[in-house]
Amino acid sequence: MADGSNVIVRPARAVRGVVRIPGDKSISHRYAMLAAIAEGTSRFQNFSAARDCASTLDCVAKLGCEWKRVKDGNDDGAIEVRGVGPRLNAPAAMLDCGNSGSTMRMLSGILAGQPFSSELCGDESLSRRPMARIMTPLSEMGARIEAAEGGRPPLKIRGGPLKPIHYRPEVASAQVKSCVLFAGLFADGETVVEEPIRTRDHGEIALRAFGAEVERTGNASRIVGGQRLRAIEAHVPGDLSSAAFFLCAAALYPGSQVTLPGILMNPTRARLLDILMQMGLKVSVAHLEEHQGELVGSIEARGAAWKGAVIAGADTAALIDEIPVLAAVAPYSDGGLEVRDAKELRVKESDRIAAVAANLRKMGAEVEERADGLRIPGGQHLHGAELDSYGDHRIAMAFAVAALRAEGETTIHGADAAGVSYPTFFEELEKVAGR
Repeated sequence: MADGSNVIVRPARAVRGVVRIPGDKSISHRYAMLAAIAEGTSRFQNFSAARDCASTLDCVAKLGCEWKRVKDGNDDGAIEVRGVGPRLNAPAAMLDCGNSGSTMRMLSGILAGQPFSSELCGDESLSRRPMARIMTPLSEMGARIEAAEGGRPPLKIRGGPLKPIHYRPEVASAQVKSCVLFAGLFADGETVVEEPIRTRDHGEIALRAFGAEVERTGNASRIVGGQRLRAIEAHVPGDLSSAAFFLCAAALYPGSQVTLPGILMNPTRARLLDILMQMGLKVSVAHLEEHQGELVGSIEARGAAWKGAVIAGADTAALIDEIPVLAAVAPYSDGGLEVRDAKELRVKESDRIAAVAANLRKMGAEVEERADGLRIPGGQHLHGAELDSYGDHRIAMAFAVAALRAEGETTIHGADAAGVSYPTFFEELEKVAGR
């Protein structure tokens, strides 16, 4: 039940039903940006309704790309974006990225290659997030970038002709990789991004869908500048990171069952399913198909004995968005959860390590907070509490799931933050929570 920005979650006895998950945020961002610099009009079904993706659409509109919502069969979420080719229009006003770090980081790569100056800003949360990780490679490529103290927004970018680089980021980040590859489209020669750990490859797949040649060898991705993109039609798969909340909800109760049709099954994202199965969730995948290079399938999950896990190294990078909900439900498992190598969570929309620890303690859980992770013992009993979303969509949704098995009601303050990625989340959760 919602009351303004607060939501009350009551205990459930089981989780059952079919949930149609909104379009993947990561892919929606990249499709909109590449459609803007493509030739022709692109159409996307099931485009994400997240506020973050709306920020991307608002920004490309200010850069001269018209877009509109269209009715496409039963899909009210379809949009069309009219590309203007590789040269965008200089914006008449500041580009407001809202809460979306994805918008700011990846769009900066395109703006670095434009023959004009632009400025990107964001909300209070985004204004605290570090942008040095994209400023460094883009500056090496020839763009001139100014930022606030500590490399934080707003960013002022003076674009122009770029030179190719071979970039080796210290921290693995799919957003940084996409940013540099997008900038590589405007460089004179071959740009290479060589990561310490392989990250999501949605940027490479989207570039290929729009007609660009992108090579990948091991952890290195390569693109040659000067390639022109062509408009596409695509169906955006359901967001696996959003599906994670319902998968974890099913895991709370032996005998629960949820079906999630049309979900993204990209191998760089599907590690989540492996971990959930290791922890005891029964998962089956059917109707596998390929859409514009991305693998899509229908997931059916059934609750069983819920065991513990350790998430570290490459798994941490692969599961960085799903760790909050895995941690939120970890006290209910038999073996608990240990998360390592997750310092990146400190600089998300909130300090997600601190936020998870604080909310779990409010629910009566024992939790050890570490500099780069958490240790959460299993076999615990949680009670309802007054919790804070910390303005973070994933924290709000993660603790709504944890509250389903707590004793008594839980109130989540600032729950409207969920709209950043999943505007209808609480309504969908209420539909499948059996009481």
